[in-house]
Amino acid sequence: MKEIKCECGHVNPHGTILCESCGRALTEEAKQDKLHDMRYEGSARRSQTYNKSIVDKIWNFFSSVKVGIWLILITLISSAVGTILPQEFYIPNTMPAEEYYGEVYGWFGELYYTLGFHNLYGSWWFLLMIASIGISLVIASLDRFIPLYRALKKQRVSRHEGFLKRQRLYSETEVPETGTTLQQIRKNMEEKRYKVREENGSLLAEKGRFSRWGPYVNHVGLIIFLIGAMLRFVPGMYVDEVLWIREGETKAIPGTNKEYYLENKNFTLEMYDKNKDKEVFSEALDNAGQVAKNYQTDVVLYHAEQSDIPGQKVEMQKEKEKAIQVNQPLKFDNYAIYQTSYQLDEFKAMSFTLSNKSTEEKFGQFTVDLFDPKEIYELEDGRKVELMGYYPDFSGFDEKGEPQTKSPLPNNPAFLFKMFSPEKPDGEISFVGIQQNLEPLGENIYKMNFAGLETRDVSALTVRKDLTLWVIGIGGAIFMIGVVQGAYWNHRRIWVRKSNSGRLIVAGHTNKNWHGLKKEINFVLDGTGIDEPKDQQEIDGKET
Repeated sequence: MKEIKCECGHVNPHGTILCESCGRALTEEAKQDKLHDMRYEGSARRSQTYNKSIVDKIWNFFSSVKVGIWLILITLISSAVGTILPQEFYIPNTMPAEEYYGEVYGWFGELYYTLGFHNLYGSWWFLLMIASIGISLVIASLDRFIPLYRALKKQRVSRHEGFLKRQRLYSETEVPETGTTLQQIRKNMEEKRYKVREENGSLLAEKGRFSRWGPYVNHVGLIIFLIGAMLRFVPGMYVDEVLWIREGETKAIPGTNKEYYLENKNFTLEMYDKNKDKEVFSEALDNAGQVAKNYQTDVVLYHAEQSDIPGQKVEMQKEKEKAIQVNQPLKFDNYAIYQTSYQLDEFKAMSFTLSNKSTEEKFGQFTVDLFDPKEIYELEDGRKVELMGYYPDFSGFDEKGEPQTKSPLPNNPAFLFKMFSPEKPDGEISFVGIQQNLEPLGENIYKMNFAGLETRDVSALTVRKDLTLWVIGIGGAIFMIGVVQGAYWNHRRIWVRKSNSGRLIVAGHTNKNWHGLKKEINFVLDGTGIDEPKDQQEIDGKET
């Protein structure tokens, strides 16, 4: 692209509308305008100049403010849709997500899962939207910031008359002695804390230029904020998961790559006593009945020393003990583990006896571990029981008569036993569940009797780690600085120069708050006999 050389001698980049030095209009459209468009000082923007290569087209697409707004709107709408149904994090862990959404919410749930709304903030397309917003912010900022900075840095004090006449505030007055008048005007400008420059009998008073960079500071803050948000998807930077851990159980802590383990020593639940605490919590206890006073999990934290030998048992070293309560987490190595919820009296094991139905004689007792059942249970006198089927959460029989389970958790356990005895060496089939004892293949000689139940409490602990907060905090702080910078200050300029006809021209421009600029110009011109500038936009409005 060829550069444009102005009559003043300054060489401007291709696409420049107003000369960066003198302000003279360089295009026919600019020459015909009644008022100059001063948003970017008439400087050349890459998006309005180059449109040939694929890089140019990508640049032009993302530099558009409309594209940026649409990207933000689509992201906001997607986030709103993500709240219609619960995220995968909040659904019960009784069944896989691909089954849960379809079974509970029908076709809409299946579509919701297929499109990735069940795990919205971790889906590839949502990350792509966030990245697109970041790219749009970067390109749009560079497309405007660089030419604007270059134009403001190179501006001269003496501006072309055509440039001044096309400013919104403009006046032209016959003044007999311009030297004394200019000195008085300069003094008044400096009282208003303007930075005044003088060149060849012309004045340029300027203040608040830094406010022009407020929107770009906003963009920098938003970009840093988005980087912080995207860092949450980098492994090891962000963890927010729920760990269900039973009493007596030791589990690897999510997000630690099996470096840390947690043992649940005991779970404690304390309720408010109506007799002791009624004076303080009488209304709450009357309405709710039972109210939890405290629930805590006594845990032991272990650090696992990983072995390089495959199959070798992991050696764990005790780190600390802690009673985790609400708002009193266990903290270690940038992690925090909070007490979130609990489940009381989860089934752990069920005991049965084998007995003769006619004589009611019992032949031993065995216990089925509901989380690790055996296949064969040996009893007295050569008798044994084979576990042919285990249904942790029995939900009924299907059309073929096969037992079904809703989930892998032992909420409603049922069993299909095969009983071997001297009388029946080939075995007898018995289906046993809670308040159920069926003989699907005919009447049996032996039966299974329920002998006992072992339960335990389960704690829900939230594991959190966030190494991105400082990045997000810096981005938010920079964004707020940009908001203040652009909201409470404005860029004001006043030009004063002698016209070719000998009259004194006064012109003014600001990026906002024109009323404030008018008041300051009136103060600057007070006592000089120079006419205050008229608002040419208002004049044009009255004429039309």
